[in-house]
Amino acid sequence: MTDEQGFRLLTGLFGPAEVDRLRAVAELVHNEVVAASESGQTEVTIWPDGHRLEKVRGTTVHWEPDAPGKAVRSLAPVSGLHSDLEALWTEPRLTAPMASMLGVDEVGPFVSKLNFKRAGVGSEFAWHQDFPYWYCCAGDAAFDVATAIVMLDDNTAANGAMQLVPGSHLDGPARRDPLDPTGLLVDPLAVDAGQAVTVTAPAGSVLMFPGLMVHRSAPNSTALDRRSLLYCFQPAGRAELSTFPYDAERLALLP
Repeated sequence: MTDEQGFRLLTGLFGPAEVDRLRAVAELVHNEVVAASESGQTEVTIWPDGHRLEKVRGTTVHWEPDAPGKAVRSLAPVSGLHSDLEALWTEPRLTAPMASMLGVDEVGPFVSKLNFKRAGVGSEFAWHQDFPYWYCCAGDAAFDVATAIVMLDDNTAANGAMQLVPGSHLDGPARRDPLDPTGLLVDPLAVDAGQAVTVTAPAGSVLMFPGLMVHRSAPNSTALDRRSLLYCFQPAGRAELSTFPYDAERLALLP
């Protein structure tokens, strides 16, 4: 990776036994949260795009919008739901390269997330930057956040591997899609899609990129799940995402 490209791929950072353990923990956490949701321990929010979110035991379930039945798209935050997930915040294989990416001596947690692209129903995520949502919560501190994605399954073009536009982070907040009711997606006419790269890698690999990187993911059209753990780091000592309210009015300050 070069500074201009803005992302780093660390292939096979976690070994097969570690990945197997994290897969098992991911499914355990998933099952516990879904069971709590089905028992009525939930607080429901419907976003402007119709997506249904439910707060359950301190995490938010984002349901797949068009899947038959109930399929989880993501859980966030998740590190507090299991000790193995909490331990990743201080894993040197993650913290050292993230500190380098952010240009600081020490990093701390911002938010953790567990993404599911279930076989055949894992949906597309259109072009976006993580930054606008974080900015609506944390303000200018959002400029100093970067994500490490721990791949729990092989990432392929067919199962919706991440697509990034190298160097797009250097342009700052991108023009947002005027047709998106959430105000968070990037205007597809502002994306140089011809420069995009699809990041394919085996399970156990880690992809790192800053919050201003323009990226997307395609649907999972395969018969196998694609699961990922996302750890978003920031300079040490700052407040975590969960401590901030979401203020959509801040979007007016962005392009």
